[in-house]
Amino acid sequence: MSDVPQTDVSRPSALPTAKLLQRPTQPLVDQNSNEYLDAIEEEWNKKVDVEIETLVDGMADIVSLASIGDKDKFRIAQESFQAQCRAESMIRAAHSLMSTIHSMKLLLLLSDEAQIAKRRDAELRTVQAEKSDAQKKVAALLDELLSSRTDDGSAGSGSQGGGMRTT
Repeated sequence: MSDVPQTDVSRPSALPTAKLLQRPTQPLVDQNSNEYLDAIEEEWNKKVDVEIETLVDGMADIVSLASIGDKDKFRIAQESFQAQCRAESMIRAAHSLMSTIHSMKLLLLLSDEAQIAKRRDAELRTVQAEKSDAQKKVAALLDELLSSRTDDGSAGSGSQGGGMRTT
């Protein structure tokens, strides 16, 4: 009567001796902050690319399945099942994209505003410097063009009104 029933289930008599939640002594990330952020950005870009590719491929497959022609009931049922599977994978991809977008919005809202302002100001300075360089190039080209036109006008006969007037 005191016999323990025999089963296939193992019955541990004591907790395992595994060391739970040991923290590694070295840091988890062996790269600086910019490299880490670039890696995370690249990972998110890959996720988005994969999900968008899933959506595009699914839509292309559904369109190819929607061909009109002589089909028997088995073929119709098979194509219907394939279309349903593709639609479900597209829905999963869309939900994943929505989740990614939500995470990005949260990161934007909760991120360091000072860092964003610094990046924006640096980008503004870069764009302004590029604009200034472009304006200088355009001014130099315009001066060159105008000087070549006045040289052509002074070399030809002065009675024709084709040259630029300088006052």
